[in-house]
Amino acid sequence: MAVKSTHLDMPLFPLASVLFPGGLLHLRIFEPRYLDLVRECTRNGSPFGVCLILAGHETGAPAVPAAIGTLARISDFHRDEDGLLSIVAEGGARFRVARSRVRADGLVRGDAKLWSGEPEVEVPVEFALLQSILERLIETMAPPWRLAPRSNYEDASWLGFRLAELLPLDRSEQQRMLELIDPLQRLAQLRDILPRFQKR
Repeated sequence: MAVKSTHLDMPLFPLASVLFPGGLLHLRIFEPRYLDLVRECTRNGSPFGVCLILAGHETGAPAVPAAIGTLARISDFHRDEDGLLSIVAEGGARFRVARSRVRADGLVRGDAKLWSGEPEVEVPVEFALLQSILERLIETMAPPWRLAPRSNYEDASWLGFRLAELLPLDRSEQQRMLELIDPLQRLAQLRDILPRFQKR
């Protein structure tokens, strides 16, 4: 996702989940503050920031968001039969929030610095098992990028982010994977976690 500035003042959407670059986010919107967020972003074509909740909840009083999150750009929206607004947003660049503030309506805004994208690194042969595991997970779970080209599996960043989305990691582990800046280190940590999921 092309972004003109490395600094953004943007609305934040604290969630009990982690959005990774290249991932898709499906949300149902009903709180006035987030309806305002959607209106602002669709009107201006601007992104919002998704951050994992460190304290609090998705609804009600403003939650405390993690400092590192992911830009989200709305790609689709519609009204459901029950009248609620559903949106689909695509994950882009990661960012670090330097400062955040809460508006009178409870919407959190943050001054954020965007991170540069990770360098393209080919997946070393030692991580071939992770490619096979992702293929099996995709066959079973059929995520939106199940038709991704084979070349994506050779991209260490793409492989690591998709595994972090689909493996049953807890939220703090997913956040740690998001915050790592070395794609090979991310793959190594995911490989070390795998034995936990093996059937005994």
